[in-house]
Amino acid sequence: MAAPEERRPVLLTVDDDPAVSRAVARDLRRRYGQEYRVLRAESGADALGALREVKLRGEAVAAVLADYRMPQMDGVELLEAAVDLFPSARRVLLTAYADTSAAIRAINDVDLDHYLLKPWNPPEEKLYPVLDGLLERWRSEPVRPPDEVVVIGDRWSARSFAVRDFLGRNEVPYRWLLADQPEAGRLLSAAGVRGAPRLPVVLAPAGGGRPEVLLDPDDVTLADHVGLTTRPQREFYDLAIVGGGPAGLGAAVYGASEGLRTVLVEQHATGGQAGQSSRIENYLGFPDGLSGAQLADRARRQVAKFGAETLTARTVTGLETAGGARVVRFSDGSSVAAHTVLLATGVSYRTLEGPGLAEFTGRGVYYGAALSEVSACADEDVYVVGAANSAGQSAVNLARSARSVTLLVRGTGLEASMSAYLIDQIRALPNVRILTCTEVVAAAGSDRLERITLRDKESGIETEVPAHHVFVFIGAAPRTAWLDGSVRRDDHGFVLAGPDLVVDGRRPPGWVPARDPYHLETSMPGVFVAGDARADSVKRVASAVGEGAMAVMLVHRYLAQQ
Repeated sequence: MAAPEERRPVLLTVDDDPAVSRAVARDLRRRYGQEYRVLRAESGADALGALREVKLRGEAVAAVLADYRMPQMDGVELLEAAVDLFPSARRVLLTAYADTSAAIRAINDVDLDHYLLKPWNPPEEKLYPVLDGLLERWRSEPVRPPDEVVVIGDRWSARSFAVRDFLGRNEVPYRWLLADQPEAGRLLSAAGVRGAPRLPVVLAPAGGGRPEVLLDPDDVTLADHVGLTTRPQREFYDLAIVGGGPAGLGAAVYGASEGLRTVLVEQHATGGQAGQSSRIENYLGFPDGLSGAQLADRARRQVAKFGAETLTARTVTGLETAGGARVVRFSDGSSVAAHTVLLATGVSYRTLEGPGLAEFTGRGVYYGAALSEVSACADEDVYVVGAANSAGQSAVNLARSARSVTLLVRGTGLEASMSAYLIDQIRALPNVRILTCTEVVAAAGSDRLERITLRDKESGIETEVPAHHVFVFIGAAPRTAWLDGSVRRDDHGFVLAGPDLVVDGRRPPGWVPARDPYHLETSMPGVFVAGDARADSVKRVASAVGEGAMAVMLVHRYLAQQ
């Protein structure tokens, strides 16, 4: 039985050729007419008008199928506009064989879900299987209204920045208001908050009434109230993954897809350092690049598709054996147990040292891309500290809106640590300059960063310059301190595995199995390591994903022998 017309989610198809438009709508109604309301338009302007009307009526849009070659507004431009109105709608571009370059552009510009080559006859083979998968994914994802979470805080509060960064990196839509704005006062009053509350204040939906008022919430409390999962659903798993960067996400996809009961534990947000990248251009299969957020979002969806659990805002403090189980312990005293564990904790940026630098962290000094701050850098003079790819990507991204970007490099050049394509891009940007043999040694200001002191390493001369935004990428340290006493690490804290554990034919002390450690296996049997936390690993996204997949193969081998 068909659902009531006004309650059906909308499928919108747009093509300036009336015959094609009617044909697409006919094929969609034949397959999906019982559950969806099919609308068609013959221009981008008409399609936008239809989308705005659907929005005003409070209805949902499940998918938009747009032809690429349309006058005035092509399909990519329409899909970009549709994203603003319906962020969760699936986006499909209809292209001719000659327009595959347009599809690649759409993949990057609007995070395209799929492109279909015309003609797609028969639809049973070339159209419906694609849409079935997209619509199943759309139905499985909870839709959060973009304004349902409100953050009220101080512009230069480190904790306000941390809350916004946490929400942004976890793809939770929110509205940001300064505490002294009239609208913030009205919302606080309506929520029953009196006096001067402890900032930041988060107004989270509570369902059917006043929002839940969270005063300076910690990450676990925040995650619980915005729909993120923080507690495991099972008592025991086949595979527990610690860390949600590319290695952890890759392992979760392969583990869950191959039938392993899999749980992934992440302290901040899935994607790791790669998830903060403004543009990754050397990842296989994306010749025009993609952002780290896009890559992380697609990986998250794959993880959920195959049934792996993801726990967010959980701090891991210990790892131990309990018979045949491996137990991962959390900071709140709880734990999760599994047959095997994968350590994919990645690395964290090293911090600048010097007077005032710690004081202004989150108030002008930011570690990593801090994408929530990029809009505040418009027409500003911005500094980026570092010489590796992450620093270069950030400099290129910031240069689009900043008045100037100064790249501060401790060494004599970029060639030793940055990819050639990035160096070429940076040197072609007129508002980017490179200062070599230069380091930041101090920071100063009142309630926010106002000045930094630069030191020329060759002459020793120090210069104080005005600065409100400094983004730091100065190397990385492994997040492995919590493993002290559990698995062997090298002098820098990176986890040793496989052949590195066998010295002069001797296996590591306490090793029980009558075999050498597998390639990615640590000194604790059944515990593996992948990605940047592994000693002598290749610090690239592709290699981390590959190691995550390889670790799952070794997990199967380990489980088969138990």
